[in-house]
Order: sequence, then structure tokens, then C-alpha cells
Amino acid sequence: MARTPTRETPFRLTYGTEAVIPVEVGVASVRREVFREKDNDDQLRINLDCLDEIKDKASSKTVEYQQKMIEYYNKRVKLRRLDIGDLVLRKVTTATKDSTQGKLGPMWEGPYRVVHYSRQGSYHLETLDRQRLPRPWNIEHLKKYHQQM
Repeated sequence: MARTPTRETPFRLTYGTEAVIPVEVGVASVRREVFREKDNDDQLRINLDCLDEIKDKASSKTVEYQQKMIEYYNKRVKLRRLDIGDLVLRKVTTATKDSTQGKLGPMWEGPYRVVHYSRQGSYHLETLDRQRLPRPWNIEHLKKYHQQM
């Protein structure tokens, strides 16, 4: 079956020719009628000589496919930004979860204050009593905390 990114079958990328399935051997087809052993061997050699060209085309099709997927993803992604001083909640992960609370424990902990922005989506946090957390946190694990007045 041809793969979407390359539009080629893995068999063709490996051996330079299309596979003949067992059902096709027993059924009369143009492919079987034209078959001659000497011509077939010559054609297989030619296909193997062209294999590098087929692989290069498949590679360029894969790059093109990946670019389309990146564009598709980037159209739909929503960038979230936090400012320094914003209060946030941090998602409770299995590493930070209190084992005594069980499965009904809180899903978010905090609030924490954003103190530094190191790169896209990576934030350094501190507690409200100014104790800095040891490592930066990805925005994927943070959400803005809205205080009630």
C-alpha cells in the first residue's frame, strides 16, 4: 500500500519494482501476458539502477508533506503568553502528586508568580512567599490564575 508522504510503496522503495500479489499470479492480466523472463530480468536491473532516483523523489515528497503538516498545525495552534508577575496554577503531575491524596486530589496547585521568561513557552516560577522553583515550566502545564475580588 502506498504511503501518504512518499506516494510509494515500501516494497518499491526497497526493490525498485512493484510487488506481484499471489492473487495476481493466478489471474490473467496484461502484466502477466507481457511477462517474459529475459525481458523481466533486464527490466528489474533497470529499475534497480533507477532506485536512487525514486528514493530521492520520495524524500522530497516527504519533506513537502511535512511542510504541509507544519502549516496545518500552525494555523490552528493558539499561542498563549504570560507576563512577568502574572499568577498561574501548575498542573499536578505524577512526579509532583501527593500520594496520600489518592485519585481525588487536586489537579492544579498554586498559585505561583511568573518571574522569568527564558524561551518560547518556558517560564520560571516562584511561590507567593518568594521561594523560586528549581526548574522552568512549560506553558502546557500552566494556566492563568484569576483571583476573585
